[in-house]
Amino acid sequence: MSGAEISVSHEPADALAAVAALRRLADQIEDAAVEQAMRAGWSWPQVAEALGVTRQAVHKKHAKRLIAAGVSLRRR
Repeated sequence: MSGAEISVSHEPADALAAVAALRRLADQIEDAAVEQAMRAGWSWPQVAEALGVTRQAVHKKHAKRLIAAGVSLRRR
């Protein structure tokens, strides 16, 4: 492996639980960051570019939640 070596538990269940926990944390951080960006007036394409995904993907993942949270969304 290039770069820093990552120590992984020798117990597969522990290692997989850690992966699942990190994914949940990453999703929570993404949700908060996307909401912050949209409240600051960012467009869907700007958010998508920052996340390295398509505009459609970020809209599909976050639009319903943001609308429910009362965030005013830009069309473009």
